[in-house]
Amino acid sequence: MSTTGLAPRLAAYHLLNAVTIDGRLLSEEIGGGALSRLSPEDRARAQRLAISTLRAADRADRMLKPFLQKRPPLSVRNAMRLGTVEIWSGEAAHGVVNACVEIVGRDKKTQSMKGLVNAVLRKVAAEREGAWDRLPIPRLPDWLRLPMIEAWGKPAVTGMEAAHYAGAPLDITVKSDAAGWAEKLGGQVLPTGTVRIPVGVQVSGLPGFEDGEWWVQDAAAALPVKALGNIEGLNILDLCAAPGGKTMQLAAAGAKVTAVDISPSRLDRVQENLERTKMKADLIDADALVYDVEGFDVVLLDAPCSATGTIRRHPDLPHAKDGSEFGDLIALQTELIDHALTLLKPGGRLVFCTCSLLPDEGEVQVEEALERHEGLTVEKPEFEGLDPAWLTEEGGVRLRPDYWAEFGGMDGFYLAVLTKAA
Repeated sequence: MSTTGLAPRLAAYHLLNAVTIDGRLLSEEIGGGALSRLSPEDRARAQRLAISTLRAADRADRMLKPFLQKRPPLSVRNAMRLGTVEIWSGEAAHGVVNACVEIVGRDKKTQSMKGLVNAVLRKVAAEREGAWDRLPIPRLPDWLRLPMIEAWGKPAVTGMEAAHYAGAPLDITVKSDAAGWAEKLGGQVLPTGTVRIPVGVQVSGLPGFEDGEWWVQDAAAALPVKALGNIEGLNILDLCAAPGGKTMQLAAAGAKVTAVDISPSRLDRVQENLERTKMKADLIDADALVYDVEGFDVVLLDAPCSATGTIRRHPDLPHAKDGSEFGDLIALQTELIDHALTLLKPGGRLVFCTCSLLPDEGEVQVEEALERHEGLTVEKPEFEGLDPAWLTEEGGVRLRPDYWAEFGGMDGFYLAVLTKAA
């Protein structure tokens, strides 16, 4: 067959296998491996194909199931998923089927299944119009879906799954004049002041990017800093700072910022962003648990977490993970909270936040911190656009992908502002 269009499909197939079989995240694969020898155009297409297939994998499996007497190996199923998603996204079925047959034929372990792939995908292509759209919204795997239903209820989780399937718009934080930049970029100002612009644009080519007038940051991720109110002149420590969105927010608000991260390469990215936006912060390459400079007015702790709140942007996560490492992350968060409090001056404030949808990484952490530390209190957050429905019993703010459905949703996030005893 002609190899036109095969290279990005083959790369997407390898990405799918890396995620679903090897348990690797797309962020670990992009920039090397299957993508390294592709042109920029093919590389971008391969990423889009992989992301679209991961996002719709559950729906693709439902479409394929009637045509399979038994489940083939996962690698073969990934080729079928890829083909199914492409066919139902409007690609010419003939070319898609031929490419998927070629892909499974290249591996000695799966080449005997070329006929199966050909037959099944032709049946998928022959399905009546609208069959794809009548299938349920793709569901999260049970290891994540069940605890989320326990926490938020089935209707809320169904809403989150719809948000995950829809994907994420592009949000930016601007230094000033949100309305002006929304007009220039063809976007809208969200209730909390973030500017949301259409997806599918080349970010670095947009007005204001090179001049450092704004940076990409999900609307939910921008709220922990906004919850602090006026911070001009305050001495603030940003723990686990990379990639630096909150560091830039703090600096733009006039704070004296120290940013700590354990990854030198990620700190380099923070430095690049600071230089582009013409702002300053002291960057420290260190483990947050052993950094021991005390006396800060504020410590912002965006703790390592399950990242389950970012699935609408990273649909690979539910396929690559199984939740087995979450216990270690929760224990680390507890250690980080206790250590961060020692770095505050008396009466100082700790902002604890995670991009997680699991209460154990949010509400429960704060409840337990209040029990461990005498005199520790929760400050009621106040910021533009705060919906009272987001406030939680222990005094934090819970954000979910199904919120703001009329605007296109938001990342899942949790934040709380804790005040150390004076």
